[in-house]
This record gives sequence, C-alpha cells and structure tokens, in this order.
Amino acid sequence: MAANKTVTGVEIEWSGTIVSETDLLGNITMANDVFVNVSGYTEAELMGAPHSILRHPDMPRCVFKLLWDTLKAGKPISAYVINRTKNGDGYWVLATATVKADGSGYRSERVVPKKSVVEEVIKPLYKSLLDEEKKVGGNAGMESSFNMVLNLLNEKGISYDELIASLA
Repeated sequence: MAANKTVTGVEIEWSGTIVSETDLLGNITMANDVFVNVSGYTEAELMGAPHSILRHPDMPRCVFKLLWDTLKAGKPISAYVINRTKNGDGYWVLATATVKADGSGYRSERVVPKKSVVEEVIKPLYKSLLDEEKKVGGNAGMESSFNMVLNLLNEKGISYDELIASLA
C-alpha cells in the first residue's frame, strides 16, 4: 500500500480503545473495530500493511526510534503519538506497546490522551523535536532530536517511563 501523504490539518476526537498487533517488521496482523473505525481504513486495507501508514508528518522520528529500540529490547513502552487517518485527519493517542507473549510481534493498545497534556506539553515538545530534525536533516537530525529527549530527561532527573507516567 502506498504511503498516505494527505494532511487535512483537522484533528478528530474519538473514543474507546484502539488495539492492533503487528509482526516483528511492524506489519499489521490484527486490528479491532475501534482501530478500523478511527483510522478510516477497511480491515482488508490494514491487514498486512505497515503500521507506518498511520504516520503523521507532525510526529518526530526520534519518538519512533525510542519506541522500536525499547520494544526490540523486550520492554513495554508508552508514548504520545499523533496518527493520520486515511483521509488525512490527525488523531492523538496514548499508546502502550508490548512484545507479544510468544515473541512473534507486538501489541499496541491506544487510549485517548488528556487534551491538556497534548496541547500544553506534547505539541510544543514535538514541535521542537521536529524543528531539530529538519534543521540538522536526515538520520543525524533524528539522532540530534533523540539527544534532546535524553537531555530533557537528564535535566529533570527522571526516566522516560517516569515522564510519561507523570503526564498520563
């Protein structure tokens, strides 16, 4: 499936819990009804597609690096993510991803995050991370923004998990 490039600038509200599973390469193997309804894709379009079809351009790549590095180390992780629907609308989630018990892939459960946290903390943070990624460019930009996250955690004297838990 070709990457979705459309961005409407509209952020939709949704409810429920989005659940999906992927194989080890990030290809979707299971999507619940909430996922199908919110994403705007049919179940048939989602099955086998890379989870990255939902990637919104306002999402810093360094957050996905952190996500994948953590999952590949066998640890669960939670993160604020803006996804993109089939028609280009955006929707925010607080995602918790884990390695499936049999090790064959990953499971992600996503809930609606607190709007105040997204507006007051996450959007400004992600904008600064994206600005850094664009300024430096390429993989070096992603690494530079990733280092910004590590520096922020060091300044606060907390782990990434503690930061996310303090916001939820």
